[in-house]
Amino acid sequence: MKKETKELRKKSTEELEKLLVELMERLLKLRFKNAYGSLENTSEIRKTRRQIARVLTILRERGVKL
Repeated sequence: MKKETKELRKKSTEELEKLLVELMERLLKLRFKNAYGSLENTSEIRKTRRQIARVLTILRERGVKL
């Protein structure tokens, strides 16, 4: 298991839900930047999507309904 995933599992459900909102907002901003051509590092979109997936997986394991 990745170090990042272990750190996410230590967080409370409320912290994970807050992080999920922040990551989704970040993904939206990155997509807009990419559409306008001002995004230099396009791999950030992929990294953010994977972070969102990790958080959602942990929340679903805990039985949280979203």
